[in-house]
Amino acid sequence: MERVGYFNGQIGCVDEMMIPLCDRSVFFGDAVYEAVLVLNKKAYTLEAHLDRLYSSCALTEISFDMTRDELKSEIAKVIDASEGDTTMLYIQVSRGKAPRKHEYPKDARPNLIMSVTPVKLPPADKRASLFSTEDLRFQYCNIKTVNLLPNVFAAQRATAAGATEALLHRGERVTEAAHSSILMLKDGALVMPPLDNLILPSITRAVVKRLCEENGIPTESRIITVDELMAADEILLCSTTKNVICVFEIDGNAVGGKDRALATRIQALFHEDIYRETGVRL
Repeated sequence: MERVGYFNGQIGCVDEMMIPLCDRSVFFGDAVYEAVLVLNKKAYTLEAHLDRLYSSCALTEISFDMTRDELKSEIAKVIDASEGDTTMLYIQVSRGKAPRKHEYPKDARPNLIMSVTPVKLPPADKRASLFSTEDLRFQYCNIKTVNLLPNVFAAQRATAAGATEALLHRGERVTEAAHSSILMLKDGALVMPPLDNLILPSITRAVVKRLCEENGIPTESRIITVDELMAADEILLCSTTKNVICVFEIDGNAVGGKDRALATRIQALFHEDIYRETGVRL
C-alpha cells in the first residue's frame, strides 16, 4: 500500500481506517505525536523521536505503557506494509476513548494511531522565504501535542502570502516557524533560540547542533531578536520533512547570503548523517 494506516494493531489503507468518535483527540486534541522521515524502509533518528514521544506522554500524563521494543515492533509492521522509498511515519498516542468530559477519564486506555505516507523532500538549494507573524500559541510548545490550530493559521497565512513558512515571534523574540525550527549563522557560529516552554525541542535541530559540535563549528543558544535574524549571515530552516534549507527572504526583504560556504557545509554534514543511518544519499 502506498498510504498505510494503523490503529491499535490493525493495519489497512489510511483512507479507510477509523478511530472511535469518542477518542479524546477528537474532542480535546488530547494526544501527542511524532513525524519521522523514512528512507528505504529505515526510520531516520527513530530513537530520538521515541525519546520525545515518551517524554510528551509523561508531560501530558498520558499513561502509555507500551514498551519501547513493543512500539518499535509495531512501527516495523507499518513500515513493512508501505510502499515508496521516501515516506513519513506519523505516530500518535491519544489519552484514549471516553465520554466527552474535560477531566481525565480514570479508566481510559491510550490509543495508538500510525500512518506511513509518501513525502517529497525539498532540494538542498531550495530558496525558502518567511512570512513573519506574532506567535499566538499556548505556553506548552515544548510538548509535541496535536493542538496545532495556531500553527495551522500561521502556515496558511504564510502560504497565502507566497512564503515557504511562517516566522513566529513573541514581541521581538524569535521562537520558531509554524512547523520548522529557525537557526541562524553569525560570525562563523550556529546560533539557536534557547529551548524552553515556548519552543519545541526539534530533532533535526539537535542533529545539526551535534554535527556542528563534532566538526568544530561553534554553537550558541540564546534569545534571537527579529532584527538580529534579519541581519544574520545565513538563516536555516530545518525540520523532518525540510531537512536543512536556507532562507533568502523575510516579508519580501532579502536576507542571508553572506556565508553560503558554511551553510552548504552544514547541509552536507546533515546529508552525510542521513546516509550513515539509512544508506540513502539525498
